[in-house]
Amino acid sequence: MLNAACNPSNCPALVLNADFRPLSYFPLSLWSWQDAIKAVFLDRVNILEEYDRVIHAPNLEMHLPSVVALKTYVKPVRAPVFTRFNVFLRDRFACQYCGEHHDLTFDHVIPRSRGGRTTWDNVVTACAPCNMMKGGKLPHQCGMYPRQRPHQPSITELRNNGRKFPPNYLHESWADYLYWDSELEE
Repeated sequence: MLNAACNPSNCPALVLNADFRPLSYFPLSLWSWQDAIKAVFLDRVNILEEYDRVIHAPNLEMHLPSVVALKTYVKPVRAPVFTRFNVFLRDRFACQYCGEHHDLTFDHVIPRSRGGRTTWDNVVTACAPCNMMKGGKLPHQCGMYPRQRPHQPSITELRNNGRKFPPNYLHESWADYLYWDSELEE
């Protein structure tokens, strides 16, 4: 039986665009070893780094790719999609009322019951206790104002915020391709 370090499932490949930048930082663009091998054989990627782990087939022996770069450039989207995750990322995974980082939800600054819409300009990250305390009130009625004004972020803003939250697993072969900005964390 293989130990965990030798298990191919523990060998994801970092996926870079043709310009050698990660397709995304948060979540980090990773492929399973199977998807990476498939892309290699379909001639869609170049292997930049490899794991020590070797896989075997009847007529093939190959190191598992650790970092791959797409051969064709994928143009990044211009405007981020409105999702709960992207709201949290814009707000740096912190309640916009008290700064808490746990039990996060999102809050309509102008409550839906008062005609507020679910848009970038009206939704902020809130911890469950603050969200419950604010309830259906307007900010001036409860004295709860977001720390930063809700806005539609740019892709660059989300990417920069994502760099402040490196994932738990980073293989040493990825270091030359990732730039984590731990100094900017608040």
